[in-house]
Amino acid sequence: MRWSRFYLYTTREEPRDAEVVSHRLMSRAGMIKKVAAGIYSYLPLGWRSVMKLMTIVRRELDKAGAVELSMPAIQPAELWRESGRWQDYGKELLRIEDRHNRDFVFGPTHEEVITDIVRRDVRSYRHLPLNLYQIQTKFRDEVRPRFGLMRGREFIMKDAYSFHTDAESLDESYQAMHDAYCRIFEACELEYIVVEADTGSIGGSSSHEFMVLADTGESTVVRCRECGYAANVELAAMGKMPPHEVPAELSELQAVDTPEMTTIEDVAGFLGVPTRQIVKTLIYSTENGPVAVVVRGDREVNALKLARVLGSPDVEMAGDELVASATGAPVGFAGPVGLPDGVRVVADEMVRGLHDFVCGANATDKHYTGVNWGRDAEPAEWADITVVGGEDPCPKCDGLFEQFRGIEVGHIFKLGTKYSRSMGCNYLDDQGKSHPAMMGCYGLGIGRTVAAAIEQNHDDGGISWPRPLAPFEVTLLSLNPKDEAVSSVADGLYDSLTEAGVEVFYDDRKERPGVKFNDADLVGIPVRIVVGAKSLAEGNVEVSLRSDREKRLVPAEDAVGLVGELIAG
Repeated sequence: MRWSRFYLYTTREEPRDAEVVSHRLMSRAGMIKKVAAGIYSYLPLGWRSVMKLMTIVRRELDKAGAVELSMPAIQPAELWRESGRWQDYGKELLRIEDRHNRDFVFGPTHEEVITDIVRRDVRSYRHLPLNLYQIQTKFRDEVRPRFGLMRGREFIMKDAYSFHTDAESLDESYQAMHDAYCRIFEACELEYIVVEADTGSIGGSSSHEFMVLADTGESTVVRCRECGYAANVELAAMGKMPPHEVPAELSELQAVDTPEMTTIEDVAGFLGVPTRQIVKTLIYSTENGPVAVVVRGDREVNALKLARVLGSPDVEMAGDELVASATGAPVGFAGPVGLPDGVRVVADEMVRGLHDFVCGANATDKHYTGVNWGRDAEPAEWADITVVGGEDPCPKCDGLFEQFRGIEVGHIFKLGTKYSRSMGCNYLDDQGKSHPAMMGCYGLGIGRTVAAAIEQNHDDGGISWPRPLAPFEVTLLSLNPKDEAVSSVADGLYDSLTEAGVEVFYDDRKERPGVKFNDADLVGIPVRIVVGAKSLAEGNVEVSLRSDREKRLVPAEDAVGLVGELIAG
């Protein structure tokens, strides 16, 4: 493809709302164009990369036994009412009405539609298992769309759904899809990690996320250096902490004045103790009354873990008034010593072994020192309720975690009978008895994966595509198109590469060499051939890789062969 005949307009200007590398570079490289907040057009260069990924996805899903179909983006509200998600999904669900005032949604996902399709056709256990997938546009009305394709409102997603007679069959398909996803990201030449994850609004018994590793990733994940156990920090369990040294003689409990010291850092500095020797007590409001949650001063509460411990999805921080009524003091001075009987105390396992620690005294401008469990306070229960981090112990072995930043690009779920039971998607077993089908759900963000590839592969000059996702394999630069010799050699190389089946992007514009080099760096096509008067005078053209920019001077007649080696290698 010649640039002069292609729709591509690069720019040096960055979008004002660009917060991540991929958004900035895709906009500058003419790959996407913003239409509205969180809604983008894929321009020809960007669409080529998207199509490359779709081809890889289809190949691996077909190999895994999935069958492609296409479902409507607009879905009737009745299906969502059947599943119970019409109200539960929240404001991210775009609800619309047609001219007859009938309710519809712009689908953020397709569990309801696929369940409706299968329940109309599948009657017997002989029809199962089956796995159906599509690649289609979704819409989630994000409250704050950001990061370009990373967190848009309209996006392209591959979603697959499997149906089974039992948990064993579901496990087999789940593993097959897990392996297919691994092959997809390996084929894309992306560094990724698979982690245990929360099921979120989709529901189900278990799930795994596929994360492309990148310093700019919005998610934090941990992985054990020894056994490889990995999880999103929202789900990762904490291993057993090493025992604390017990002092020969415990200190006496003392109330000390800490005027206006409302933060852990304030108290630590004022008393001259490390933050890990302070416990902070946070008051939460639940349907069963206030709960005092005790964690180490240098740690944060994991809201998902806490919700599971409390057995309530509606867990939120208490307001100032409830804190004062539950503790007798303003925010910042709560502690586990002497709380009223009506306040349930849940303490994190990390503070179980602390001795002579500091905590709020449930009185304005006061803290306790020399606090010890058993003697001065005792929680109603101990639980793992903090966010894990690097160097924390693994729950599976004696190893320690290492921490990464990642971008979620795929998520697979074991749904069980969550949708089939509520929507009547049943099959008859060999005894003629009816059962709800077991289901699995498998999502992969198409645009998000392309953007994640850029987050992982770029430099100060622009994108540096992994070859499988590059919009073209080779870019050919003619530096002096008015020079007949240069033009003739460049045209000849273009024809030879095209005949050899190489995807080549020929920059035949009448632009300055500097402009062409900068654009080539920005667009990031893996292999570059430069035809210029200076090197051509010596009978050579210049071949280089975007990844290392090492110049290889070769005779023009050898360039096609070298390009083939570089692409293959």
